[in-house]
Amino acid sequence: MMPSPVLAAAIQMNSTAEVERNLDAAERLVSAAADRGARLVGLPENFAFLRSEGQPVPEAQALDGAWVRRMSELSRRHRLTLLLGSLPERIEGETRVYNTSVLLGPDGGTLATYRKIHLFDIDLPGLEHLKESRAVRPGEALVVADTPAGRIGLSICYDVRFPEMYRRLSRDGARVLAVPSAFTDRTGKDHWEILLRARAIENLAYVFAPAQAGPHGKGRASYGHAMIVDPWGAVLAQVPDGEGVAIAELDFDRQDRLRRELPALDHRRLDDK
Repeated sequence: MMPSPVLAAAIQMNSTAEVERNLDAAERLVSAAADRGARLVGLPENFAFLRSEGQPVPEAQALDGAWVRRMSELSRRHRLTLLLGSLPERIEGETRVYNTSVLLGPDGGTLATYRKIHLFDIDLPGLEHLKESRAVRPGEALVVADTPAGRIGLSICYDVRFPEMYRRLSRDGARVLAVPSAFTDRTGKDHWEILLRARAIENLAYVFAPAQAGPHGKGRASYGHAMIVDPWGAVLAQVPDGEGVAIAELDFDRQDRLRRELPALDHRRLDDK
């Protein structure tokens, strides 16, 4: 039986091109969240390495590589469900990588992996051109995973702009929607919180959004505001700036009640079959 409530922690980082510094910071912040009682902890997109646009990705990883092994030991040590927001997954025979989330269980084992489907290729006036598809191959499969902290639908950053994806995740049983991100400072000011709250309301789901914050190198900065949103669209916790941890309870009994009282998910008529 799924416990209710579950204490969750969405971590905010300022990752750079210094891998060891980033891994040390991730370990410190995850341990701090565990010390506060969190059982579900999430790291942001590109937690171990975040480059300036155009920098090559160092050390593209296998899913049993050094970065995952280190975080696996951390999840086992603290008995956590731990979301590695994303890392560059090596693709044999290709120069590109997948941008991949890895979800670890309390025993350190891998519960699920998700490869980012929607890639961030934009050219906004006043914002340096960003084209994720130059270095990243898109994934194809939606992923919903059973975990000790509930049934989690996985996504990454730019995916949040595609509501049809989250409708399918909720249709497949997701109770928590994970959105680890490195959302740009420019777009985040206007769109980040609104998009997260909309995905929560539309699906009567918890939204769990670890985030990157601040500058990462020349021409690249993230908005921050890691947060947890409840199924009614209320922001339960957030980190306004800098490193930190947003902690809140995920009350699945309350979620069940809200879904009974406002059964919009049962009223869908145009759902993708």
